[in-house]
Amino acid sequence: MAAQSYDVIVIGAGPGGYVAAIRAAQLGLKTCVVEREHLGGICLNWGCIPTKALLRSSEVFHLMERAKDFGLKAENIGYDLDAVVKRSRGVAKQLSSGIGHLMKKNKIDVVMGEASIPAKGKVSVKTDKGTQDLTAKNIVLATGARARELPGLEADGDQVWTYKHALQPVRMPKKLLVIGSGAIGIEFASFYNTLGADTTVVEVMDRVLPVEDAEISAFAKKAFVKQGMKIMEKAMVKQLDRGKGKVTAHIEVGGKVEKQEFDTVISAVGIVGNVEGLGLEELGVKVDRTHVITDEFCRTGVDGLYAIGDIAGAPWLAHKASHEGVMVAELIAGKHAHPVKPESIAGCTYCQPQVASVGYTEAKAKELGYDIKVGRFPFIGNGKAIALGEAEGMVKTIFDAKTGELLGAHMVGAEVTEMIQGYVVGRQLETTEEDLMNTVFPHPTLSEMMHESVLDAYDRVIHM
Repeated sequence: MAAQSYDVIVIGAGPGGYVAAIRAAQLGLKTCVVEREHLGGICLNWGCIPTKALLRSSEVFHLMERAKDFGLKAENIGYDLDAVVKRSRGVAKQLSSGIGHLMKKNKIDVVMGEASIPAKGKVSVKTDKGTQDLTAKNIVLATGARARELPGLEADGDQVWTYKHALQPVRMPKKLLVIGSGAIGIEFASFYNTLGADTTVVEVMDRVLPVEDAEISAFAKKAFVKQGMKIMEKAMVKQLDRGKGKVTAHIEVGGKVEKQEFDTVISAVGIVGNVEGLGLEELGVKVDRTHVITDEFCRTGVDGLYAIGDIAGAPWLAHKASHEGVMVAELIAGKHAHPVKPESIAGCTYCQPQVASVGYTEAKAKELGYDIKVGRFPFIGNGKAIALGEAEGMVKTIFDAKTGELLGAHMVGAEVTEMIQGYVVGRQLETTEEDLMNTVFPHPTLSEMMHESVLDAYDRVIHM
């Protein structure tokens, strides 16, 4: 049987792959997607979306516990963990099936199976019915990544979990250890801590949320501790002893090793790219620490072969993958493509309080040699925040003192993951401090703090 031919074959149907396929189809290219598990990839099925559903449940639970603060009465407050998880899985299923609809709508062929690239322009797919051969002038790698597992700390699904196990827990942890305080680790720590788990977070770096601005990390840590979390920084889990009903963690901190017992451990120590079994080395693709090396247009150096999303390296974010997917599709179609600028991609963490940022941290801006102006504004100075009962948080902005360029924006507090996009647009449009100062922000909104932070950088703050 002759191999089926396409203009574009996308391997992987996550937020990078399926978006690349849709844009390619919109541009008139005959397109096929190969996916080995679920349409929507990790993001829709096991990452971004289901975790937000869980976190929404814990947020509502937290508000119910605060009912008295709002003049309300709520007695015998509790939760059904199975129902919380069921809702989360339902949300993921709904969105995943929606991707299938989008594939049909855009006349994109979907082949379910394991793909490899035996030669340039050829894709071989192992399906339930056998091997299916495909050809295309352009192939887009969008195979994503999976949880990194360290020797001795491997997950077993019972006592030691990855994010997948944490999304479908076999029980509610009583005493929980979370290894790693990046976005994944701290979100699960926040979820389980809010529902009552005695939670300890161990971070090897000198602060939690280590990619964030130091001031924001410190603020978030203070909030986590206030909520009852135990935070161990500059610490490393060296060993896990698994026994009946307990795990003994050997934690090295300050040059000494201490032992602590937990019933559940979540390992969130980063990710590794899904590069195995594709035949990349034989094609001459360069791979560095499980990530494909590309140029700014996601080209691998092998003619007609592109890599987008998590497999192409940091930042490991769904929206970065989607933008790269659009860019590559437009590049293939001969359009003017806009490369991704990593420093203009927002990062969002949906813990409580939320954390969001875009651009350079204060330390990075100084390291790069900028003469900077820094503005800050606290939630306590904002009427809407006080009315919402969410008066803890801050907005921080960093400007180039010479040009007024917005170098970075960093936030911690309620709904900051929704507000950060204002600054993202600002950076894309090369907004200066004057543009932001002259913009009228609606009242009463949380977004007014964005304005006040800019004003503060130039000694013009009003409400502080």
